[in-house]
Amino acid sequence: MARLFGTDGIRGVANVELQPTLAFALGRATVRRLAAQGEAIVIGQDTRRSGDMFSAALVAGATSMGADVHRAGVVPTPALAHIAASGDFAAGIMVSASHNPADDNGLKVLDGQGLKLDDAVEDELEALIWRADAFVGPTNARLGREVDGRDLLERYREHRLGLARRAATSLRVVLDCANGSGGVVAPQLLEVTGAKLEVMNNEPDGTNINLACGATAPQALAARVRAAGADLGFALDGDADRCVAVDERGEIVDGDRLIGVIALDRLARGALAAGVVVLSVLSNGGLEQTVVEAGGRV
Repeated sequence: MARLFGTDGIRGVANVELQPTLAFALGRATVRRLAAQGEAIVIGQDTRRSGDMFSAALVAGATSMGADVHRAGVVPTPALAHIAASGDFAAGIMVSASHNPADDNGLKVLDGQGLKLDDAVEDELEALIWRADAFVGPTNARLGREVDGRDLLERYREHRLGLARRAATSLRVVLDCANGSGGVVAPQLLEVTGAKLEVMNNEPDGTNINLACGATAPQALAARVRAAGADLGFALDGDADRCVAVDERGEIVDGDRLIGVIALDRLARGALAAGVVVLSVLSNGGLEQTVVEAGGRV
């Protein structure tokens, strides 16, 4: 049998390959493995229509094991990670298929530090999922409760606004929100810098996430940057955990180049922690060479 957890959680076509019954079982397994008695978990989702269905199933599973579940609603994945790491939660679960089409969805479990689980822990969760129906849960008085956690986004927003206020600029910027969850916070963060901001693709309807827009299709952003005479553009994906940039000529700046620009700036200002850049194994060798030649380490 194929492993449930891929490189970024469990994904599949919603209500076809990925069923709400699996989300229910994952809710039970997550509490069994990661939450001690009395501890709560937090759930977030992107703008896919199926997100409500999967969130409801996760709530049912987790509460059936005695844990309170705070539903943060539509939030970017980085926001859920920040919330999960606040100290109030044993784990977080993000309902999102990231940059995939709207028909897909996914379930990504984070630990109490807001970090992706190690493969070994995911394997333990997977084993628990397959026997989740056998778990003995509490009776009525000790069932968990669903808690409206939509105000939790403010923790992330205020933290990021504090960072954004330190980056004053007057640049003209175009932001493509991919009709995803980044649209609930990203425009405000850029506006507070003083940037002259134009926002596109921030009208999610449950089916248009990542549809010919965002980080996986930045051509429309590039055309808009050129037409508007903007200084640069940013394209997010559906849950705002990836970003593609466009320069003032409307040329797409890939991830390696973007990391290089940020790393060189931080190295020049002495603002790169320990002078270290962490790269994917897929990163270009030229990026490593550039960082090292500038005095950094990879």
